[in-house]
Amino acid sequence: MANHLESFKGKRVLVTGHTGFKGTWLSIWLRQLGADVIGLSLDPKEKPNLYDLSGIASDIKDHRGDIRDKEQVFQIFQEEQPEIVFHLAAQALVIDGYSDPLYTFETNTLGTAHVLEAIRQTDSVHTGVIITTDKVYENQEWTWGYRENDPLGGYDPYSASKGAAEIVAGSYLRSFFNPDEYDQHKKAIATARAGNVIGGGDWSANRIVPDCIRAFEKGEAVHLRNPGSTRPWQHVLEPLGGYLRLASSMMVQPTTFCGAWNFGPDHSSIKNVGQLVHELIRHMGKGNITQANQAAGPHEAKVLSLDISKALFRLGWQPRLDFETTIAWTADWYKSYQSTDIKKLCEQQINAYNSI
Repeated sequence: MANHLESFKGKRVLVTGHTGFKGTWLSIWLRQLGADVIGLSLDPKEKPNLYDLSGIASDIKDHRGDIRDKEQVFQIFQEEQPEIVFHLAAQALVIDGYSDPLYTFETNTLGTAHVLEAIRQTDSVHTGVIITTDKVYENQEWTWGYRENDPLGGYDPYSASKGAAEIVAGSYLRSFFNPDEYDQHKKAIATARAGNVIGGGDWSANRIVPDCIRAFEKGEAVHLRNPGSTRPWQHVLEPLGGYLRLASSMMVQPTTFCGAWNFGPDHSSIKNVGQLVHELIRHMGKGNITQANQAAGPHEAKVLSLDISKALFRLGWQPRLDFETTIAWTADWYKSYQSTDIKKLCEQQINAYNSI
């Protein structure tokens, strides 16, 4: 993959949501590749957070702003003149979508429209990857994976807002960035739908691995809402590697790789929440579990998985880390972060991933 990604060297890359968990990892990786990284994001939501602890802010240009503010988004695009855009800024939690649905729709749907319009109005941008989620699909609780051409939907506000963002992106693709008219607009746009991402440096509320780490560090039991719920777990470097490969492929063949792409784990990594927590406890060497009252929480899907055949056969991307390795790398990060340079710790895992 490393040779394939040399095309980022010297490129001006704008990352929205760069202060978040995935955005920080992506910014660190892009800097390793020699890109000039520009960030646009709100302040980090959690304390502690990977962005502050990694010190990556000193290596990039950091803009703080809200993608709901279209004038601010347009101004930053015009000021910075990026060539490549990775749009990760989002309200990213199902539970928070229930507590503040309007903010969720404004951020995830209208905010995505603002970014797409800024791409349209900024001549320097030639490649854009819009990050959504595996939850964009109309979930029928199927045991097989959803494909990119399956119907979009969303039971809860978060899922629906991301499904709507996909519809907005599809409209822009057909109306303004149509591959058949590439010679006129010179822009390649794709969306990327990833599975449930885990890895070191995530302290978000209401996510299973951060909840576990907080419980372990306090010596408390982990409370599981839905231990039987099945998800396509993957290490954070897996989808980020997919996004980078997708963007680099679009730079070479801009009319070939537009559209929607799934980036998920092998079928063997599709485990339930209880299995994930037991494996994390084993690798951390501590912890225990209690089960919370399932009736107390809002609706969450029981079964969800992705079909990654398109990325495998057309893009040449495939997951590299099995379930046990994913948990081991995550546990190793959290066991090391308090006594290690965090940016170097992330870089070491990126280098290890690239060497597989």
